Amino acid sequence: MGRHALKGLTPTNLQDARGLLGNCVLFRKLAPPERNALIARAHMRRFDAGETIFLMGTLHDSMIAVLNGEVRISVPSAEGKEVMLAIVHAGEVFGEIAMLDGKPRSADAKALTACTLAVLDRGDVLAVLERNPTAWLCLVEVLCSRRRQTDQHLVEVALLGLPQRLAKTTLRIIDAARVQPANPTELRLWQYELANLVGASRESVNKCLHEWQRAGIIRMEKRAIKIADRAALEAIAELE
Repeated sequence: MGRHALKGLTPTNLQDARGLLGNCVLFRKLAPPERNALIARAHMRRFDAGETIFLMGTLHDSMIAVLNGEVRISVPSAEGKEVMLAIVHAGEVFGEIAMLDGKPRSADAKALTACTLAVLDRGDVLAVLERNPTAWLCLVEVLCSRRRQTDQHLVEVALLGLPQRLAKTTLRIIDAARVQPANPTELRLWQYELANLVGASRESVNKCLHEWQRAGIIRMEKRAIKIADRAALEAIAELE
């Protein structure tokens, strides 16, 4: 990824973008001068929905912060299928593994929606972290959060029935997106993407969603799944 001006970004909303990056969990423990210096070196990129940001195995060692929109992280299989690992929302970072070890990317990253990203070069981030040892705690927090999410996903796939893990996943994605101005009751995913996230077939997910729609829990409109009765969905998520 080379340095690119963000097409269509005015000085005013460029400042807003840098403000969002400054609030990113990774940089909260930096002193303002250090944080501002690092943010000033970020290069902004815009991707349309469906565009590839990077592919598994490529040698891009930058770390990326999502300023707006959503990014899909997935791993392709030898059969041409893919397993979706996570959806990264505004205010979150990804690519931190390759940034830390300098090795090839461990997954694919694609724009799930149109998104604006701030790309931070490995050398710039490591130099700031070396000068600010306490800032490493933020990076540890990010990595621990990733590990907890992975463990939670594995437990849900192994131990929970489809309705419960589908309800938990739906609520988790919607709640994570609340930092954005989008409707916090709406999930915008293809059913096969949702099926990948919960470890089920698209047909099984489709059947479950239609049962919820008949019960008045959700409404399905093209690609959007809208929650009509959050309390009912929460009750399904908490079933023992």
